[in-house]
Amino acid sequence: MSATTQDEGVLDLVIESMTVEAEGVLGLTLVDPGGGWLPEWTPGSHIDLGMLDVVRQYSLCGDPDDRLRYRVAVLREPKSRGGSDYVHRSMRPGEPVEVGGPRNHFPLNPAKEYVFVAGGIGITPILPMIRQAGQHGTPWRLVYGGRSRRSMAFLRSLRQYGDQVQVCPEEETGRLDLDALLPAYDDGLAVYCCGPGGLIDAVESRCAAWPSDAVNFERFVAKDISALPSLPVRVRCARSQLTLDVPAGESILLALELAGVDVANACRDGVCGSCEVPVLGGVPDHRDSIRSGAELTDTTSMAVCVSRAKSDELVLDI
Repeated sequence: MSATTQDEGVLDLVIESMTVEAEGVLGLTLVDPGGGWLPEWTPGSHIDLGMLDVVRQYSLCGDPDDRLRYRVAVLREPKSRGGSDYVHRSMRPGEPVEVGGPRNHFPLNPAKEYVFVAGGIGITPILPMIRQAGQHGTPWRLVYGGRSRRSMAFLRSLRQYGDQVQVCPEEETGRLDLDALLPAYDDGLAVYCCGPGGLIDAVESRCAAWPSDAVNFERFVAKDISALPSLPVRVRCARSQLTLDVPAGESILLALELAGVDVANACRDGVCGSCEVPVLGGVPDHRDSIRSGAELTDTTSMAVCVSRAKSDELVLDI
């Protein structure tokens, strides 16, 4: 039996349990109220969690082989826009919750060896990755940074991996010394990094000379694109037979919605990938926080919430 679904693949789940994983971090276990199986997922996947009038994305941190439950962990952000604060303040076991996804824009690709770098709550997508690497017999190690041991989630469960995990609380060891912690590039080595924007930028800079497919990131907060130019663009919708002139400063997603074209979306910030649309013509200017490296030259799809065009016209398969 499969879980109950709504339109657009939204699942009606309930909170089975909540656990304190660290100072300011709550773990949520979500299940189908009827005991049904949940959609499959792979390491690096996230789900959309619906809370009142907001939707937020959280990485799945449980076991992909467990089809009966999803596990996520939520950090209470000091400057919460409503999502994390609501989880910590109001959500309780037994409460129903709408869940979208899962989607994976941070897949674990085959490699000869992995180095995982996690900062704070960025440990969540890494947990199923190290489990899969171990199952496949692939050598790996994890560098895990945070403010303090008190604030770093899942330290107890990580003990089983011994010296494969290097725990680096800032109050004990200072900021991560990436030059010392990351090796020189070797053929077949892959780095996977998730955490604060500053950490991701530092790893990206440290590995700038590496092949683009050897360095992989997931951002929880959208990149700042406010300084990028926003020029007008013409958008042709092939299936809807509409042509829209999107003015400067207006998102393509908003223009599509105003014209009555329904596009799935959740974050509207370029983080979740739910508004990804196939591109039939033109050259997208990718401004989302999902793509990196060679993916920035992809012309087959785009996130219409934040991306624009390098050509005068885009043809979308919608």
